[in-house]
Amino acid sequence: MAQKAQQYGITETEMVDAGADSVNGKVLSAEEMQQRRALIAQINEKGYQQVMEEVAYTWFNRFSALRFMEVNGYLPSHVRVFTDENNAFKPQILAEALHLELDKLDKDKVYALKETEQAEELYKYLLIVQCNALNSILPGMFQTIADYTELLLPDNLLREGSVIEQMISQIPEDNWQDAVQIIGWLYQYYNSEKKDDVFAALKKNVKITKENIPAATQLFTPDWIVRYMVENSLGRLWVEGHPDAKAQLLPTPEEQAAYTAGNRDPEDTKWHYYLEEAQQEPQVQAQLAEIRKQYADLTPEQIKVIDPCCGSGHILAYLFDVLMQIYENYGYTPRDAVASILQNNLYGLDIDDRAAQLAYFAVMMKARRYDRRFFSHTTQPHVYAIEESNRIEKPDVEFFCNGKPSLTDAMHTILTQLYDAKEYGSILTITPQDWDALYARFDEVADASSFHRESIRKKLLPLVQVAQKYDVVVTNPPYMGASNMNLDLSEYVKKYYPDSKSDLFAVFIEVCSRMAKQNGYQAMITQHAWMFLSSFEKLREKMMLTETVSMAHLGARAFEEIGGEVVQTTSFVRVRTHIDNFKGVYCRLIEPTTQQGKEDMFLAGEKRYTANQDDFGKIPGVPVAYWFSRKALHAFESMRLSEKYEARNGITTGQNDMFIRCWYEIEPNIEKWFKCNKGGAYRKWYGNQDYVIDWENNGYRLKNFKDDNGKLRSTLRSIEFNFQKCITMSRIGSATKSFRYLQEGFITEGASNNIYYKSDEYNLLAFLNSKPCDYILELYNPTINVMPDDLRNLPLAYLSEHINSNSLVEENIDLSKDDCNGVQREHNKKLNNGLPILHKVPPKRDYGRYFCIMAEKGGTSHGGLTEKLSPFFHAKKQEVNAYGR
Repeated sequence: MAQKAQQYGITETEMVDAGADSVNGKVLSAEEMQQRRALIAQINEKGYQQVMEEVAYTWFNRFSALRFMEVNGYLPSHVRVFTDENNAFKPQILAEALHLELDKLDKDKVYALKETEQAEELYKYLLIVQCNALNSILPGMFQTIADYTELLLPDNLLREGSVIEQMISQIPEDNWQDAVQIIGWLYQYYNSEKKDDVFAALKKNVKITKENIPAATQLFTPDWIVRYMVENSLGRLWVEGHPDAKAQLLPTPEEQAAYTAGNRDPEDTKWHYYLEEAQQEPQVQAQLAEIRKQYADLTPEQIKVIDPCCGSGHILAYLFDVLMQIYENYGYTPRDAVASILQNNLYGLDIDDRAAQLAYFAVMMKARRYDRRFFSHTTQPHVYAIEESNRIEKPDVEFFCNGKPSLTDAMHTILTQLYDAKEYGSILTITPQDWDALYARFDEVADASSFHRESIRKKLLPLVQVAQKYDVVVTNPPYMGASNMNLDLSEYVKKYYPDSKSDLFAVFIEVCSRMAKQNGYQAMITQHAWMFLSSFEKLREKMMLTETVSMAHLGARAFEEIGGEVVQTTSFVRVRTHIDNFKGVYCRLIEPTTQQGKEDMFLAGEKRYTANQDDFGKIPGVPVAYWFSRKALHAFESMRLSEKYEARNGITTGQNDMFIRCWYEIEPNIEKWFKCNKGGAYRKWYGNQDYVIDWENNGYRLKNFKDDNGKLRSTLRSIEFNFQKCITMSRIGSATKSFRYLQEGFITEGASNNIYYKSDEYNLLAFLNSKPCDYILELYNPTINVMPDDLRNLPLAYLSEHINSNSLVEENIDLSKDDCNGVQREHNKKLNNGLPILHKVPPKRDYGRYFCIMAEKGGTSHGGLTEKLSPFFHAKKQEVNAYGR
């Protein structure tokens, strides 16, 4: 696009005058002059980069849509646009140009271009006419091309290496066949470079703007997870109210076994990812029976389902499939089912215009698949990009309200609350209105002949649909931490979603719950942090008011990384009701490291648990401890660690390079440098005493370390505990935690957590280094980052007054000391000869391994060290390695 614009004298830095009649030696036609003026006007309004991006993705979307339609035989002309019938890059539309029957095709122009052998120009003209002809059946994808969009259509499309040639040669034809999700994959990877740019900017503290939210948060959901969510929400809603449908919709045990083994029939449409409900107590069954009576009263056309973050439409496409099965099970013909689904059932919203366009296309292709004559209808789906009310034109609103005060007041409230809506999307909070009256007016407008009709459908209707209630809400929401949000979005979520403000995915957990009707279903895939972290405790307490029907706890690598970060996820299905002692089914799929491995484990029924979420409330912080045994849950009825001990984190200097050193880097100065406990590698019982900290004059420099604005940079946590003995651990470490005895005389830095005690420290240390403690800590924080609150909540049921582990712990501490200091004790005299860095270090310092490491690496920070240590190191290599890391 940029190259094409340059041909017309338009670059990011300069533009030839908009009124020019020739550019770069080329005389412009009247049409080109008009299109060029329109292009310059758009650039002046939106900016060069934004306009180039919009035109580029518009053509890319059209190329993708045309390719999908030609491969699947969906083009009304039945003439291929990019290939011949053998899939060779020989566009059939060129060969058939003289015989084409396309709306507004100028046959004289075709003849003229044929005669002068201008194949490239003819092809571009035919592409534009074909796209415009599709506007009547797919207006959401093929808007009428005019002005600068046509002007910037690239040259050389028929040459090898063009984007069209690459699309044909690099993507096998069968990848396009009846697999509309390929459009979503193309969308994700089209955005991949922009996503990288956004995350690179975040490292420079550039927040994510509303224009970049789609690129930063778009993540295509693996197909099997989509099936799990839809089958266990929409599918469950139907079969629980219509149990006779199970025989038709669910696989037999034999069919499921074959599917799990990989023997999959392409024609098989059974719900292989449906999870049967856990066995419930009689009183629970009775309450469920009452709810299912409501489901039984539902007819297919009454079910409303939505994906409020629909992206490119992958979830919507499978919702369409399942709705079709429900309709056919109920006795509908495919044609009637398709029309009803579009009119009554399926809704999709997104903040990104382009994503909504692709989702619209995905849904329309599903409709065409089930109804060969669908394109002869004018039915359009309820799939929209959320419009900002500040873009709504006053005449459209006045026409819609029709002079009625009730409608005028309602629309005034909605428009006010949806100002800058693309900043917030579906999380917008709207004051309840008379929705029935509003929808009745939309129905009236749909039947009107006014030119306002289409504008109202595209702009006003999405605003109202944000606030509608649905039977089923299914989505993969955006993931964006609070630190990455721009100021407007951050302030909005703090105000309206204080319990989930830490991340957008958590905000959407609340949003989707609100969007669901009472006894309706909510199915999502989110990061799993909400299950455990203290920052989401209030959100978890809210979620206890609805029931978890099932969960597929995916852990890491269920799909690709976001911004270089490995995403830990979970997918869950909830029903908006609460039933005491209801048991959900939880699939623990965190061990496999591939998408396929997780799917295989799910299908095999491995690592499945049943849990009553009411039990989670017995644990401090209400973590989702679905895998905990009854004994482990019972342990939390005992005393907590915080009732007997003090768990604290240490100070943060604000600049470690200035205030912290390794012990061997300093001159001996007891007035300035003090021993510092700073975490370290995995080591139990004793050790990792490697650092010193500047605490001269009782930490005067640290206490007065400020930035240019006078703000204190250091955080002086827990300094009242300075120099006290304690049990310590590295705050960030391996999956298995390690605790150590720390003698008196240390100041603690923030990389470590300390537990201070008055007595019984050896029994406590024994428990902390045990497998039960590791088991419990994994619940509180499945990441590698342990916080003091995680330690404070540890139950002390495993500490028995009748078990005295003092002698064993003392022995372990002594062994660990020997391991740390062995080299130093044996060779201290030899190493001290002539080495200035040692000075008069106390004999039990843990420094032997530093000599080994520095000598092996050829350390140069202390002159002459390598030369003096190397002979010793090589002579004693085997012995030294035994004590080194």
